[in-house]
Amino acid sequence: MTLLRDALRRVTIVAAGCCAVWLAGFLGFVNPPATDAQVAPTDAIVVLTGGSLRLQSGFELLREGKGRVLFVSGVNREVALDDVLRASGNAPHWAACCVALGHEAENTLGNAYETARWIRSQGLHSLRLVTAWYHMPRSRLEFSRVMPEIDIVAHPVFPEQVDQQHWWASRGTAVLLVSEYVKYLAAVSRPLWEWSAPARSGKPEVTHAELHR
Repeated sequence: MTLLRDALRRVTIVAAGCCAVWLAGFLGFVNPPATDAQVAPTDAIVVLTGGSLRLQSGFELLREGKGRVLFVSGVNREVALDDVLRASGNAPHWAACCVALGHEAENTLGNAYETARWIRSQGLHSLRLVTAWYHMPRSRLEFSRVMPEIDIVAHPVFPEQVDQQHWWASRGTAVLLVSEYVKYLAAVSRPLWEWSAPARSGKPEVTHAELHR
C-alpha cells in the first residue's frame, strides 16, 4: 500500500506540473508580446482567409505600399477575384493588377505550401503575413518551416468578436483560443519529416459567406 500511495503521489505531482506548464503556456499564448512589424515594405503581402478584417487589412497594406503584390491563400474555388475585391471594402481601383488568389489550401499547413509555391514562382524573398492574432503563432511557425529562406513579417489583426482582453468572459472565445492553442502545440510537436510533403485535409477555409463575415 505504501508503494501504491507513493506511485499515486508521484503521478499526481507530475500531472499537476504538466497542467501548470500547459496553463502557463496558454496564458502566454492569449497575451502575446506586442509585435513590432518592420516598417520597410516586403515583397508581398499574404492574407490567410477566414474573415473580412484580414482582407481589409491586406488591401490597406497594399494601398500603403507595404508590399508590391497581394496573395490571398485558401480561397474557395467558387470565389473569384471580383468577389474578393468587393468583400475587402477598401480595395484601390488598381488592385486587380496586383492581387493573386490561391485556391488549393484547405488548412493552415496547406496555406504555407500554397504560398511557398507562389512566392518561389514569383522570385520573391519576403512577405508580410496577415491573419488573426490567435492564428498567427501557428501560421508563422508553419510558414517558417515550409519556406525558411523567406523573410516573414507578422501582421496580426484583432477581430472584435474575439476579445483578447476578456477572452475568459465568453465561452465561445475561450473554446476557440483553447482549440487554437492545442493546434499550435500539435504543430510544434509535429515530426520534422512530416514537413517534406504538403497535407490537405478538411474543408476549404473560406466561402462566399465567410468573405462577408
